[in-house]
Amino acid sequence: MFAVPSYSTAPRSRPGPRRRSLLTGAAGVASAALVTGCSNSADPEAAARRSAVRRLRARAAEESAELLRRYDAVLAAHPSLTERLDPLRSEVRRHAEAFRDGRTPAPPASASSTATAPGAAGPSPSAPDVPKDPGDAVRALAEAERKLADRRGKALLDAPDEQARLLASVAAAGAAHAYLLTEGDK
Repeated sequence: MFAVPSYSTAPRSRPGPRRRSLLTGAAGVASAALVTGCSNSADPEAAARRSAVRRLRARAAEESAELLRRYDAVLAAHPSLTERLDPLRSEVRRHAEAFRDGRTPAPPASASSTATAPGAAGPSPSAPDVPKDPGDAVRALAEAERKLADRRGKALLDAPDEQARLLASVAAAGAAHAYLLTEGDK
């Protein structure tokens, strides 16, 4: 009748690269990355630039945290200003977080966390002085925003590109905050 063809039972090779060649290639890429990484970290200029950027960001984060403490002190002394100041305070908090880049703890989440209840010990000793008059307190905040925006505007001239953009953005926001704080008085 019919002859049945005989098929080879030898295993067929799969198309594409073999596991051994993939592992060898991956090891080569990893060692090249290590060599490149080591050579870049040995570059004193690159290390100095990274260190300067870290210092710039740390200083900017601390300045934003100090401004945040000012907002908190004003809000603790004058709770009636909460509706007006909370949006600006939230922006200042985001600025501090942007400069921290997630590496250090963020400042308190809200003014209520630093506001004191009647009979409580009061704000921390490092809390800035707050004028008794709410209008004067807001003007003092506006002045603090303006001075910080000016310092950041000057600092961005020597900052690397990415940091200069961040400083410029936050300086512009600070100038806008100063404007908004002083426009409410008119």
